Amino acid sequence: MGGVYSSERITGVFSYESSDIDWCEDNYIHSEHVVEYFNTVSSFTFFIIAPVMLYLLHPYAKERSLSIHMVWVMMIFVGLFSAYFHMTLSFVGQMLDELSILWVLAVGYSVWFPRKLYPSFIKDRTMFSRLVMGITVVTSVSSFVKPTANAYALNCFGLHLLYVLALEMKSCSDQKAVRLAKLSVGLWTLAITCWISDRFGCSLWQRLNFCYLHGIWHILIVMAVAYGSTLIAYLDANNEIPYSLPGLQYWPCDKWALGFPHLVLKGTTKTRKQC
Repeated sequence: MGGVYSSERITGVFSYESSDIDWCEDNYIHSEHVVEYFNTVSSFTFFIIAPVMLYLLHPYAKERSLSIHMVWVMMIFVGLFSAYFHMTLSFVGQMLDELSILWVLAVGYSVWFPRKLYPSFIKDRTMFSRLVMGITVVTSVSSFVKPTANAYALNCFGLHLLYVLALEMKSCSDQKAVRLAKLSVGLWTLAITCWISDRFGCSLWQRLNFCYLHGIWHILIVMAVAYGSTLIAYLDANNEIPYSLPGLQYWPCDKWALGFPHLVLKGTTKTRKQC
């Protein structure tokens, strides 16, 4: 009996709507196999933007560290697990979605956190990365204790990143970087507003027959990450590889000052093989 009960519990966490979280969008409107259709479809934005950013940031990553590519590789998994979660609203889908975001943050902290802000007992980036990964493993396990609190904890990391970004921007006079910082913060603010409104103002949006704010959050947050990660990469390049004379441009046309931001290395490079 114990084995059967355990098997049923394991199967249950994969079941449709086994998660405690149900977003504002009406369920099973467009398909009997997809719980939240728009939230699922909007998750595929990650699959469009992540490969573009991998390509655009490759010259910088090749010069700085190829491990930087892991940020956008992990973002592909965020999109995959987000689509699975909203398609099923399963407990497993929820945990995969939230843990993939946690690990994106961990990778970002490991490769980009400014060395001048390290705690005094940290000797180098390798030691810092090991500390971050250790904390992330513990946090990943702890996240199963109270899963409903995970999303709020993850958003708190966003506030800390804004604080670190503000510290770094104090010594930056490049107007393109300042503009990119404003766009990044603006996109993040709009994204988090959509997330909060969908979570806590659902009854209002249902009366207005507009229950798609969480899907809009997906689109806005992936754009905010694209803008924000490029800005962080630019600041990092100025600190770590200043000889490369990094600059900011926009693809597909820099004159538009819109589109996807990326780095150009205008100086003589001193490529080092790193991974």
